[in-house]
Amino acid sequence: MSGAPVSRRAVLAGAAAAGVAAAAVRAAPGERPNILWLVSEDNNPFIGAYGDPVAHTPVIDALAARGILYTHAYSAAPVCAPSRFAILTGVPPESCAPANQMRAEGVLPPDFRTYPELMRAAGYHCTNNAKTDYNAAVDPAALWDVQGREAHWRSRPAGRPFMAVFNYETTHESRLFEPTPGRVRPDQVRVPRYLPDSAAVRGDYASYYNLMEKMDGQIGARLAELEADGLADDTIVFYYSDNGGSLPRSKRYCYEEGLRCALVVAVPPKWRHLAPAVPGGRIDTPVTFLDLAPTVLALAGAPVPAQMAGRPLLGPRRPAAPRLAFGMRNRMDERIDFVRTVTDGRWRYIRNCMPHRPWGMHGAFEWLQKSYQDWEARWRAGTLDPVQARFFGTKPYEELYDLAADPDQVTNLAATRAPERRRLSAALDRHMLKIRDNGFIPEGMAPEGWGPSRDRTAYPLERLMALAATAAGGDPGAVPALTAALADPHPLIRYWAATGLLIRAAAAPALAGMAAADPAPAVRVVAAEAIARTGDAAGVSSLAALAAPAQPWQTRLAALNALTELGAAAKPALPVVRAAAEDEQEYVRNAGRYLSAVLEGRYTPAYPVFDLERMRARSRPGVGGAG
Repeated sequence: MSGAPVSRRAVLAGAAAAGVAAAAVRAAPGERPNILWLVSEDNNPFIGAYGDPVAHTPVIDALAARGILYTHAYSAAPVCAPSRFAILTGVPPESCAPANQMRAEGVLPPDFRTYPELMRAAGYHCTNNAKTDYNAAVDPAALWDVQGREAHWRSRPAGRPFMAVFNYETTHESRLFEPTPGRVRPDQVRVPRYLPDSAAVRGDYASYYNLMEKMDGQIGARLAELEADGLADDTIVFYYSDNGGSLPRSKRYCYEEGLRCALVVAVPPKWRHLAPAVPGGRIDTPVTFLDLAPTVLALAGAPVPAQMAGRPLLGPRRPAAPRLAFGMRNRMDERIDFVRTVTDGRWRYIRNCMPHRPWGMHGAFEWLQKSYQDWEARWRAGTLDPVQARFFGTKPYEELYDLAADPDQVTNLAATRAPERRRLSAALDRHMLKIRDNGFIPEGMAPEGWGPSRDRTAYPLERLMALAATAAGGDPGAVPALTAALADPHPLIRYWAATGLLIRAAAAPALAGMAAADPAPAVRVVAAEAIARTGDAAGVSSLAALAAPAQPWQTRLAALNALTELGAAAKPALPVVRAAAEDEQEYVRNAGRYLSAVLEGRYTPAYPVFDLERMRARSRPGVGGAG
């Protein structure tokens, strides 16, 4: 398939001609549309139809001109694996831990079915070309009629409607590791306020635009195939990106840049009664990719299972769309965090449940970008202004941004706009309770998972949310209550009580015993870090033992994260850190490689923590880099 750009005039003319030819055609009773998903990776809507003056995307612009453009479309998570879990299942990944972690396997209850299974049961021929990365314990080959690089609607039996998915890795984060020359030059791009205006940053932004243009041409070639096969009049076309962008402070971060995606849906005339807007229309109400599975099921005339959290965007019966979009982050690659967010399209509220961790925790894969390296180098040199340097500091518990006045989200209004903060905070609380958010459970610890976390004794979510809010809120007056909670019989209560003391660097006699002997390894990790923060060397010794190979990798990784935040105080743990740097488990290895380089004085922002050649040697179709 050619990736050559297609002129906007030619595409618009072709779309207009096709529309006229189909204008007199109407769907017959019982007839159902074909559905085509064209999915790009890791990109914000750097697209002309979205008002970007630098973008060259004539194909997607033309699709929007004859379709519907969703101005506030959001992925469920700012990275592909949890986001693709949500798309596949219609279930929030944080409801089915560890699907909320980056590269894990959420286990679905036996009676749950993914959308391709349900579409096939409804009579559709379903193909996926080719990426999966579903973050779920499923066999992709069993979900689809055809899965892989050769998958195409052309394999369908005569008379059957099709659902075909094509994934384009052209804009994947990894494509930014080398420059992509093209129409857009570095001097033409706008650098957001939170980044330094440097050659490296401008170069990556220009490459991003040029990759977008290449991807746009590939979309055009696929649409030309659809037209050549005589199927354009019978097919509803979706174009979307699987998560937000890949430039610095985009992918992995719960800002607009990490969560806001493109979504354009083109509905041929014979199916226009299923559309919520006229051709060329815009939908400004926030929508999320949890809506995608219910949408295609509605178009197929199939029932939407109760566990699917979204609502159909198209179809004969479209419920009123919610006006809020929720997002999340837990572990991203080797870095552990816990962030929840909600937006109404005008305001974005963010809650940082681990505010003692900085935004800019070094990530081995993302730091292969020259712009990340340049950003950190300037921070180390002390040449950033306070807005640009904020990324490398610890976080506030709450953030609130006016997206209309502050699209770069650099002015935190949480302290000054109380009505908006309270409204969105309360909405987030209700949502987390409704979906039984598993984020308060450390990875690998009971009772993570859809079924176990619905046991209110095993997972006292209301109590945990209140305790975690106290822990992360930072009020020094909460120390006595947090100290008392260390004695609770429930390990998750002990975990969040110890986290609250860690955040405050507060001493408590019980922490030393917990670090040495608590039955739950995750509690031992956080207790050990807490006493290490108060200067107790026993904390580092405990963390070294917890980072040793005998422990589960999730425990080892948590301990390595804790040692990393201790800085030079972690030097006594260097032997176990060096062993981690050679480990087969990717995230343990990357955390160990980074920390050993730091402790040995070898680290620079350009230090190659991530072994790119190793990844390429073991790469396989369907999984792209680190999401």
